[in-house]
Amino acid sequence: MIRFRLRHGYGGRAVALVLCMLLYASAAAAQQPAGGWDFAEEDEVAPTWTDDVRAQALDLTAVAAFSVLAFTSFFRKSRRLHLITLIAAVGYLGFYKSQLISIVNVLGLMGGNLPVFRYNLAWYLLAAITVVSTVLWGRVYCGRICAFGAFTQLVDHVVPARWQVRIPRALEQRAGYIKYGILGAVIAYFLVTRDSSIYPYVEPFWMFGLHLRTPVLLTMLGLVLVTTIFVRNAYCRFLCPLGAALGVLSNLTVFKIKRWSECKTCRICEKTCEWGAIRGPEIIKRECVRCDDCERLYEDTKKCPHHLIIIRRADIMARRSVAPVPSRGA
Repeated sequence: MIRFRLRHGYGGRAVALVLCMLLYASAAAAQQPAGGWDFAEEDEVAPTWTDDVRAQALDLTAVAAFSVLAFTSFFRKSRRLHLITLIAAVGYLGFYKSQLISIVNVLGLMGGNLPVFRYNLAWYLLAAITVVSTVLWGRVYCGRICAFGAFTQLVDHVVPARWQVRIPRALEQRAGYIKYGILGAVIAYFLVTRDSSIYPYVEPFWMFGLHLRTPVLLTMLGLVLVTTIFVRNAYCRFLCPLGAALGVLSNLTVFKIKRWSECKTCRICEKTCEWGAIRGPEIIKRECVRCDDCERLYEDTKKCPHHLIIIRRADIMARRSVAPVPSRGA
């Protein structure tokens, strides 16, 4: 059968076809690059700044809106707006976003390890608001923006006043230095080890994300929250290293709380202040969180001695002006 095909030319054609295929494969192999065939890939389009801003527009808008609310409550000295701001801070910055300024950021600033700016615009907006407001007015962040501080203040609104323990002023003043010791210890530890993982042991802010649920940390968190029930804002006043850092920065405060001349002898604001930031005629800037309590008293014409004295003087002058002048011949 094979002889028949070769005689009739079929075998010759088949051999010729096989030889052609082998020659083509050899030529193709010779032209193939050493690394294999380099097929053209589709170019990936890198996102632009406009794309990144657009992707974060909702977060930027939310942070901006919350900041407007916070500072509206600050400038208007409204109790209602202040309460709404605290609720919004806990709900949005706390449980929803878990976005707080932290001692980790202070360490990151020292070590050059901050979040990437381009992809964290909302956080940088919040950080800028924190720093600028602290320089201008003091620890506004601690008083109404920090989610954990807002949470402890809301606890104060719920817990009966009879449960709360009033710490003696002398002890309160000394205890206020503890947070500065913690801040110094954390910074020293970081400078030696370059390890910022110590932060959950000095900050309970992780409670909003619940991403570090270890028995030790949960026990520490429980102790802080129970203490908060009986001692107003205990963590913020005595233990918070971030509050200590902002306290140091608040020494640069531009717009200070005004004081009347009567403040030298009056003690109404000092007794009212829940943060222990007023000592006689002096307001301790590093401890003041601009809670508005004393500033509301300044404007209260029925409680503040400054206004009471003015009103009394005006009343005396009015009476003298209408009193009949005795005649010389009488």
